[in-house]
Amino acid sequence: MTRAVFPGSFDPPTNGHLDIITRAAAAFDEVIVAAGVNQSKQRLFDVDERVEMLTELADAVSASSGSTVRVGTFDGLLVDYCRSVGAETIVKGLRSGDYEYELQMAQMNRKLTGVDTLFLLTAPENGYISSSLVKEIAKLGGEVSAFLPPAVHARLLAKLA
Repeated sequence: MTRAVFPGSFDPPTNGHLDIITRAAAAFDEVIVAAGVNQSKQRLFDVDERVEMLTELADAVSASSGSTVRVGTFDGLLVDYCRSVGAETIVKGLRSGDYEYELQMAQMNRKLTGVDTLFLLTAPENGYISSSLVKEIAKLGGEVSAFLPPAVHARLLAKLA
């Protein structure tokens, strides 16, 4: 069985994240969507809320793809988490400005543990979407429904109300 980890903060999960999850599910038998737990970062959604949103998305992708998509959390080194769940691959979505940073991280992860990174280029319609930008627009009263799965959009609106 091939198993991959798709890590991120997912605060909140966007259509870009959903696209990468869906595409990774087509390439691997199992995908673990891993929400990072970094106590030093201020998040809009706590880890339990992010896991709930991701689980809804993962369940839908699992049902439609035939692959297993599940959700986990990690704190500390991503490669240690990969080792603990038996994943040999990290999946990362790449937007236009991400390459240099992500390349360095991928090479370091491989050197540390042998875990490879698979880069999936974002779909053009999602290439400019980021969770932080979506949150900022929403906080200022802008319309963000086109960037989020409907259930996530509803939770964001409720959180900001």
